Amino acid sequence: MKSPSASPAFSVREFLTKFGTEEACLQHIMDVRFGGTRFDCPACGVIDSTFHKLAKRRAYSCATCGHHVLPTAGTILHDTRTPLTLWFYAMYLFVTTRHGVSGKELQRQLGVTYKTAYRIGMQIRELTSKADISAMLTGHVELDEAYVGGRRSGGKRGRGAPGKTIVMGLVSRDGPMSAVVIPNVKKDTLRDVVLAKVEPGSVVSTDELYSYGLLTGDGYQHGTVKHGAKEYAWYDYATGANHHVNSVEGFWRLFKASVRSTHVQISAKHMDKYLSEFTFRANHRARVNGMFDVLVGAL
Repeated sequence: MKSPSASPAFSVREFLTKFGTEEACLQHIMDVRFGGTRFDCPACGVIDSTFHKLAKRRAYSCATCGHHVLPTAGTILHDTRTPLTLWFYAMYLFVTTRHGVSGKELQRQLGVTYKTAYRIGMQIRELTSKADISAMLTGHVELDEAYVGGRRSGGKRGRGAPGKTIVMGLVSRDGPMSAVVIPNVKKDTLRDVVLAKVEPGSVVSTDELYSYGLLTGDGYQHGTVKHGAKEYAWYDYATGANHHVNSVEGFWRLFKASVRSTHVQISAKHMDKYLSEFTFRANHRARVNGMFDVLVGAL
């Protein structure tokens, strides 16, 4: 059993030891994007050519022909005036936090202006959408929609509450999850999302929302949990499926709590970016160090 006093995986101390300099950060990008400093030169064609770091430039040069390779070219780090060490530390905060990182927190941690901190945060969130798992969900999949973000001006709660953004979560019990912004909870809208993200033939669990009634006709093994009747789980002896939506509801509880405690509110315009951030962490949480490399690889 791991000692309670043991250092967490990929601690701040380990991070600073590994990425404490500009050169170390640039070398890591080179390693992730090009596999190191020895590869076939795209200019002279020399096999397994050696590339050397250029002084005072974020570039490497071919030892044979002098061709320059810029590890940050075509990424969010290209031409940035913010040190790579700060970008890396911001990404580290994103992968190690549970509740997300606000622009004000980045401003405090990085010692930059709020405008710079906000831009860094939003660009990292866009990275998470590129780095996340895009395969179809299979096995037993839970579906549930939620209403989050904005300021609720009226007194109505739940479905139909004003000032909220509608989001739909899909969680595979044997694999990853996905979350998307949807315009409404009509049958055609939910059906399009399920057909695009869930493999036909999968077992699907939902609540009693009428719009989910279409799923059996589309080839899914559909089970409904009737929350209105105080039913939260039931076992289908005919198929061996244990129907509940506890996993996806747990994700929404964490997401909403994080919005309240970290961001206060999220606009509909940027909701997809915040969803990508949280699903990325959910899908890669098993290995924090690996999650960091996945994010760097998406640059």
